[in-house]
Amino acid sequence: MITRFASIETLFYLAALIAIIASLKVVTQKNTVHALLYLVVSLLAVAVCFYLMGAPFAAGLEVIVYAGAILVLFVFAIMMFGLKNDETKYAPQSTGLTIWLGPCLLAVFLLLALLLSFDSADIQQQLNATVISSKDVGILLYGPYLLAVEIASFLLLAGLVAGYHYAKPDAQGGHL
Repeated sequence: MITRFASIETLFYLAALIAIIASLKVVTQKNTVHALLYLVVSLLAVAVCFYLMGAPFAAGLEVIVYAGAILVLFVFAIMMFGLKNDETKYAPQSTGLTIWLGPCLLAVFLLLALLLSFDSADIQQQLNATVISSKDVGILLYGPYLLAVEIASFLLLAGLVAGYHYAKPDAQGGHL
C-alpha cells in the first residue's frame, strides 16, 4: 500500500515541486523547443496534482486540453514564426544525453508519484465520494459560463492573429 512508501500529501508535494521546477525551466530556457518540452512536464505535473486532490476529470481535461491541444497550438506558432535563427543561436553545444537528463528525470519522478498514487486506498475512496460526470461539467460550462468561454476563445484567436501580424516581415506589412 501507499502508506509504506509515502502519503498522499508527500506525493502531492512531489508533483507540485516537479511542476515548479519545470515551470522555472520554461521561463529560463533560451531554446524555445526545450522550453516547450518543460511546459509539457509542468502541465502533466499539474494534472497529477489535480488527480491527487480527488479531481480525476480535471486531471483528464488538463492533459487533453492543455498538454494536448494548447501545446499543438504553441508548436504551430513556433513553426509559423520561423525561429530558425533563434534556435541555432541558442542551440546546445553538446548533443549527448545530458540534454535529455533534466526533463527525463522530472518525468520519471512524476510517473513514480502517479503509479504510487494508483495503489492508494485513500485516493480511491476520495474519488468515489464525489463523482461529477462530464455531462454536469458541460452543462455548467456551456450554461451560465457560456459568455466567459466564448470570450476566452475570441481572445485566443485575437492573440494568434496579432502574433501572425507581428511575425510577418516588414515588406509584407509586419513589424520585423
